[in-house]
Amino acid sequence: MTEALDDLRQVETELNTRWPETKIEPTLQRIGALVDLLGDPHKTYPVLHVAGTNGKTSVTRMIDALLTRIGLRVGRYTSPHLQLVTERIAIDGAPISPERYVEVYRDVEPYVEMIDRGAEIRMSKFEVLTGMAFAAFADAPVDAAVLEVGLGGSWDATNVADAKIAAVTPIAVDHVEYLGSDITGIAREKAGIIKAGSIALLAEQRPEVMEVLLRRSVEVDATVARAGLEFGVLRRDVAVGGQVVKLQGLGGAYEDIFLPLHGEHQAANAALALASVEAFFGAGAQRMLDQEAIREGFASVVVPGRLERVRSSPTVFVDAAHNPHGAQALADALDADFNFRHLVGVVGVMHDKDVRGILSALEPVLHEVVVTTNSSERAMPAEELGDIATEIFGPDRVDVRPRLDDAVETAIALAEEDAGEPLSGVGVVVTGSVVTVGEARALLGRKPA
Repeated sequence: MTEALDDLRQVETELNTRWPETKIEPTLQRIGALVDLLGDPHKTYPVLHVAGTNGKTSVTRMIDALLTRIGLRVGRYTSPHLQLVTERIAIDGAPISPERYVEVYRDVEPYVEMIDRGAEIRMSKFEVLTGMAFAAFADAPVDAAVLEVGLGGSWDATNVADAKIAAVTPIAVDHVEYLGSDITGIAREKAGIIKAGSIALLAEQRPEVMEVLLRRSVEVDATVARAGLEFGVLRRDVAVGGQVVKLQGLGGAYEDIFLPLHGEHQAANAALALASVEAFFGAGAQRMLDQEAIREGFASVVVPGRLERVRSSPTVFVDAAHNPHGAQALADALDADFNFRHLVGVVGVMHDKDVRGILSALEPVLHEVVVTTNSSERAMPAEELGDIATEIFGPDRVDVRPRLDDAVETAIALAEEDAGEPLSGVGVVVTGSVVTVGEARALLGRKPA
């Protein structure tokens, strides 16, 4: 295993010489040339494509779990990863091994180099990873692939695939430096995954966003189903370890579904995932999927880093919210699903995010906040974040700890001070960035999933 991880690190070192995922050029030319050289592996299986601002990874993992339980062999491609890059390419519900990851990279490497030699700009890291996923899925082979958009939609490398099913989660403003601040422009970019003759499943959206998505669907003659109309959440009850929901699917109502995830937003994600799977199998009015299979599929869902409990006594959650929309969903879930008497936040963010928006969304539910940083070059220094947090929380509620391990220990100590015995009614939530959450998971002994 040590040798395999060494080989994996070597491959990552090579890939990191390429443009990172935070640097893009809007074209599908390079990825298109790569898959052409590879023999179009992305055309050997049907594709379900997931775009949006928040909830993409959760919906992708839910679709994977449902398709797997129904009996298909599924490939899943998500980004970014929390701890280990192999998380991004999963087959049969589990990340591919480091050995397989290296093997797939070495297989596609000669073709990547051919593209590099003929292009002004070398293939980006994300483009190479996407080609690797397509190749790994074809080689498995899988019966279906679920692809999460990396950034945007139309020009994302995953969009070289013609998806039969296009699922669009709620769209908000994020990645302003790449997608702009105009939400209708962002919607037009994300609507690019809706292809001719496909089926588009649309989460509830702001009216101007829905108009863009519907216009695109009409232009390409796609069939449309919308949350709140053709599908949705009929009932949601908080339960130990998650929630029990009743979902309206395209074919009818699915009752008594235990979802091992917290928050109203995850119930909405579940409805979108269910409708996507129904559409994939051609379910519709009066034609439902097997209820027990759906229950078992949802019960098996694991979404690391999304209001995930990683410790008890006191309770410690990690959540990868990294924009105001995600932070608000996190705050709403903490308020609605839990009854914390004292909740401490550990927050580490990227400097290019709407930091004030994130902190303002969290302020009403956090009694205290410990600000920190993570290992990313894009991370905001803890001192700078502390100044902003002080403006929003006040100086008495802010603690600055530049090291993440110190920040987590400080937050736990603050929670324990107010707990008494037993340690009940108090908790810690680590949030603000995918990188922060991934590093916190590792600190607290959680393995990549």
